[in-house]
Amino acid sequence: MSTPADAADASNQGHAHDPHAAAGRPVDAAEQVVHLMPIVLPVVGGVLMFLLAFIAVHMA
Repeated sequence: MSTPADAADASNQGHAHDPHAAAGRPVDAAEQVVHLMPIVLPVVGGVLMFLLAFIAVHMA
């Protein structure tokens, strides 16, 4: 006779591909940073444009 806990364990076995269920996998550095890209890329682009404009004005 199976218990409700056994049924819950059996239903979770098919979800091994779920990334949130795999607690034992190694931490991926790209996954830690990718959510910051919409903020970091425009900021770095703005700093780069400012530096290039500063160099162009300084050399002119």
